[in-house]
Amino acid sequence: MTRIVVVGSINMDLVTLAPRFAGAGETLLGERFLTLPGGKGANQAVAAARLGAEVALVGALGNDAFGQQLRQGLLAEGIDLSHTRQLDDCASGTASITVAGGENQIVVVPAANARVTATQVERAHALIARADAVLVQLEIPLPAVEATLRLGQRLGVPVILNPAPAQPLPPAWLRLARCVTPNQHELATLLGADRTDLTAPEDFRALMQRAPCPVVLTRGAEGAWYREQGAPIQQPGFRVEAVDSTGAGDTFSAALAVFLAQGLPLAVRQACAAAALSVGRLGAQAGMPRQAEVAALLARQETPAGWR
Repeated sequence: MTRIVVVGSINMDLVTLAPRFAGAGETLLGERFLTLPGGKGANQAVAAARLGAEVALVGALGNDAFGQQLRQGLLAEGIDLSHTRQLDDCASGTASITVAGGENQIVVVPAANARVTATQVERAHALIARADAVLVQLEIPLPAVEATLRLGQRLGVPVILNPAPAQPLPPAWLRLARCVTPNQHELATLLGADRTDLTAPEDFRALMQRAPCPVVLTRGAEGAWYREQGAPIQQPGFRVEAVDSTGAGDTFSAALAVFLAQGLPLAVRQACAAAALSVGRLGAQAGMPRQAEVAALLARQETPAGWR
């Protein structure tokens, strides 16, 4: 069984559906309220577990009601939380999300996620040494991200960096990654490029070639582009009826890690299939597919034509 370690965030998403966004000082009646498990680290851990991997999560939760609920949900997915701290003096991370007219406004409070440390990552040394791949994102402090990249390099374990939320990172850090999995705007930010110039495919392909490490660029309905050496190659998306794209990027990164040992071309194809399936259902973790579903989609050999 493939072993995956995820170093990352755990949030409770507080989602309000509203007819429109409230103005400053205005009270508005909402239509529906949901509490949904989220955080990029937790999302990727759940996706990898559902794809058949043995998964451990390095992160932090508060010892509060949300923390207990999030912990139980992750354990129910079979995820090892032996290196996830539960803090008595800190709340669990939250994302307050208002959805109106197909758009959203989000306020994230990192809380316990801001307490993930480089020391905590180093303490997971033995766990990471046994892993087939490691996933890390940017919703935790950067010293913990750097520690993950350096530890993976030292142990010879491939680290996949999902550079979201987007911010510039030192090229020396990127060289430590097996690959990065940005969308085109995240890639531009990561490399300090002008995002306004990314209008044509040749723009992001040229940007991929500037990166100091292999890039797997997600393109939503169009699938993905990947480059190890030479020119970027496209893996088209798969035809599905899209319902909710939340969590599709996390599903993609997780699938890439799970199937990485098969080589980048096959791993990217399976990641595109997993991401396509995830957009066909409402919710981030709720929409993440099982391994058998991905295999069935690939076996049907649907014509790659993007998500409808």
